[in-house]
Amino acid sequence: MDFFLEVLIGGLLAGVMYSLVAIGFVLIYKASGVFNFAQGAMVLFAALTFVSLGERGVPFWIAFLVTLATMLLLALAVERLVLRPLVNRSPITLFMATLGLAYITEGAAQALWGAQVHGLDLGIEDVPLDFGGLLISQFDLFAAGMAATLVLVLSLLFNKTRIGLSLRAVADDTLAAQAIGIRLSRVWVAVWAVAGLVALITGLLWGARLGVQFSLSLVVLKALPVLIVGGFSSVGGAIVGGLIVGASEKLAEIYAGPLLGGGIENWFPYVLAMLFLLVRPAGLFGERAIDRV
Repeated sequence: MDFFLEVLIGGLLAGVMYSLVAIGFVLIYKASGVFNFAQGAMVLFAALTFVSLGERGVPFWIAFLVTLATMLLLALAVERLVLRPLVNRSPITLFMATLGLAYITEGAAQALWGAQVHGLDLGIEDVPLDFGGLLISQFDLFAAGMAATLVLVLSLLFNKTRIGLSLRAVADDTLAAQAIGIRLSRVWVAVWAVAGLVALITGLLWGARLGVQFSLSLVVLKALPVLIVGGFSSVGGAIVGGLIVGASEKLAEIYAGPLLGGGIENWFPYVLAMLFLLVRPAGLFGERAIDRV
C-alpha cells in the first residue's frame, strides 16, 4: 500500500506540471476561441530568455522581471499583428496562424539565444522527503505549491477584477460583451499577457526538470490529453484533468507496463483521451455545444 501511495502521489504531483501547460491553452481559448498551438513555443521562449540572462550574470529577480516584460511585449505584438487582423475568421485560420506563430517564436528564440542546451537551477533539489514512510519528491512538492498559488491568483483575477469580469463576459457571449462596451482587443492583450506569465512559470519548472532545450516546446503534446479530459474551457478542468492524466499514466506504467512490455506511460494518456472523446467529448468540465435550429 505504501508503494501504491507513493506512485499515486508522484503521479498527482506530475499531473500538476501538465496542468500548468494546459492552463495557458484554456485562458486563450476562453477569451478568443483560439486553440493556441504556440503555447509550447512561448514556454520555450520564456525559459530560454530567463536562463540566458542568468548565464550573463543578471540576478534572478531582475532576469524574471525582464523575461516577464518580454512576454508582455510578445502578447501585445500577437494581439496587434495576428489576432486583430484575423477577427471573425474561421477557427482553422486562427489555428494555422498560431501554428505559424509557434515556428516564428522558436526561430526568434534560436536567433537570440542560440540552440545549445542550458541547465536551470532554481535552488530546489529533486530529492525524496520522508513523510511517514512515504517518499515524495521535494521538487514536485515545490512545483505543486507554485501551481496552487498560480491557480489562486488567477481565480482572484477572474472573479474579483474588472478585466476578469470582462473576460468571463467575452467567454459567455462575445457579441453581447461588445454591445455593452467591452473592448475585445484589451481583453485579448490581458489574456495573452497572463498566458505569457503562465508560460514563464511553466518554462522555469519544466526547464529545471528537463533542461532548457528546444524539445521543451513539445511539452504541449502532454497537455492535449489534459485538455480533452478536463475540458477546453475550464481552468478547474485543466487542474483536474492534469491530476487524472498524471496519476493514471504512472499507475498504468507500474502495474500494466510489465504485462505490455513497458513504456506505456508515453502513450497511455492518449488512450484515455480517446475514451473521453467517445464517451464525453466536452470533457469533465467543458461546455457542451448546443445547436439551435
